[in-house]
Amino acid sequence: MAGGGRQTSGPRTSVWLAGKPASAPRRGDDQGNLDRDRIVAATIRLLDAEGLEKFSMRRLATELGVTAMSVYWYVDNKDDLLEYALDEICGEMALPDLSDEGADWRDQLRGLAEDYRRTLAAHPWSPRLLGRYLNLGPRSMAFSNATLAVMRRSGIPQDRLTGALGAVFQFVYGFCTIENLYKERCRAAGVSEDEYFREVIGIVHDTPEWTETYREAAELTADWGNQGSVSEMRHRDFAYALDTVIAGIEVMRDRPN
Repeated sequence: MAGGGRQTSGPRTSVWLAGKPASAPRRGDDQGNLDRDRIVAATIRLLDAEGLEKFSMRRLATELGVTAMSVYWYVDNKDDLLEYALDEICGEMALPDLSDEGADWRDQLRGLAEDYRRTLAAHPWSPRLLGRYLNLGPRSMAFSNATLAVMRRSGIPQDRLTGALGAVFQFVYGFCTIENLYKERCRAAGVSEDEYFREVIGIVHDTPEWTETYREAAELTADWGNQGSVSEMRHRDFAYALDTVIAGIEVMRDRPN
């Protein structure tokens, strides 16, 4: 609303389709330098620190040192604000130089996927919002446009572009969702990722019924202890899986219809 009340009725689509200005004007009152950019930045800080469940407009207003109604001057409601925050973090992802004719599309696609993962990992609340909103903000659309342009350069037929992109980015989304859930579990238990991992592996291998019944899994987990930290293993697994997906795209591209 840039200066009014909250939306209370009607189907929800996206704040980016509501015809609102890109940035709300500042109020000339005692709220000082409050503006939408500052509100969105504070929202992201709170979400990173406390998670989506604890976030509220009242908590945000306290963080900013203003009244809740002052926040509503710049955003209509919590959903709109979360959409703004989601689009803002999309700006953290570097876009390739699409004018570079000599660039390898595989390297560019890999870079996009790795940046996507870094962003989702840095903001554990974001995967849930990606499934909730349309993500039509300018930063999100710039990223989507770049991924389409890069995938098109791979030679994939037009009718297979979205399927190929889904293979890459739904993989990244799933990988990061599991990664974030593991991190949340460790935080809730008050232990580090490596401590939690060692504890689980120890319990598994101290349970003969498990190791005898599930021999393949037991052998694999036994080897995990020699592969470094959880972070190192996760990095290797992600890189290998991503290379596998990209190689699969090449195979499917060259397969006859």
